[in-house]
Amino acid sequence: MAAGQGPRLDVAALRGRAAAAREALRGCRLCPRRCGADRLAGESGLCGAGTTARVAAISIHDGEEPPISGTRGSGTVFFSHCNLACLFCQNYPISQMGAGRGMTEEELGDRLLGLQARGAHNVNFVTPTPHVPQMIGALRDARVQGFSLPVVYNTNGYEALETLALLDGVVDIYLPDVKYRSESIAAEASGAADYPAHNARAVAEMVRQVGPLATGADGIATHGVLIRHLVLPGRVAETEAVLGFVRERFGPDVPLSLMGQYFPAHRAPATPGYDRKLSAGEYERAVEAAEALGLTNVFIQEIACPDETT
Repeated sequence: MAAGQGPRLDVAALRGRAAAAREALRGCRLCPRRCGADRLAGESGLCGAGTTARVAAISIHDGEEPPISGTRGSGTVFFSHCNLACLFCQNYPISQMGAGRGMTEEELGDRLLGLQARGAHNVNFVTPTPHVPQMIGALRDARVQGFSLPVVYNTNGYEALETLALLDGVVDIYLPDVKYRSESIAAEASGAADYPAHNARAVAEMVRQVGPLATGADGIATHGVLIRHLVLPGRVAETEAVLGFVRERFGPDVPLSLMGQYFPAHRAPATPGYDRKLSAGEYERAVEAAEALGLTNVFIQEIACPDETT
């Protein structure tokens, strides 16, 4: 087993972990907001999540990075609600407005088995933080019935160490964002000035648990961390700061996905500075920054950015 990857919990241990995770809902402290809502008593957290997991979509997705989507796709579970409030969120009906439906742990576990039967390479939980206890419960139920796919935790990176401790031995692959290093931009764009500090500790813990991304002979990820960063318009300097942090903290070989698909969604069209697409020149400068820092394992997108404007 590769360094940094601990053993997977067996079913008995997973039962205990699910019970411990559920207790976190009693005074919710799953994310750095630590809002304290008693979700077991029917209260909703600041994110809007309640007692039962709310799911917007379950599908086979082929739009992730190649080691995740592979040839058969990633079995994606899109949870509703989010612990950030990104003004440019492209999935805001799900993340901010709670689009979706309630789903029991047993039902979600059955759906995970269905994704496995359809040939998905993994199960990919998107925006899972508010629903970690329900996610672990669903995995417990599915594992009893033979579920064995790698578990992908696809997160905005605003995580509490206590929650990541619950996931040790549960998650095989972490896909965290590193959105910002600037507290002011984090506050302005996502309503979380403390994002950089919590994010730095969280990603370090993820790497400690599962190591950098590793793949099998078929090129499909088996375990590890793949960091993501979305380049924002007019803020290439922030991207340079993020890349410098990643290089210094995790080394030149850390897998990094440099994303350039930004477009103004949600509240961004009415927010100066966020109200346009990323330009081709801006994305090119971000790629050049990664090269200058000696980052050697970067996923680059082929995207249709608008020309640079004056």
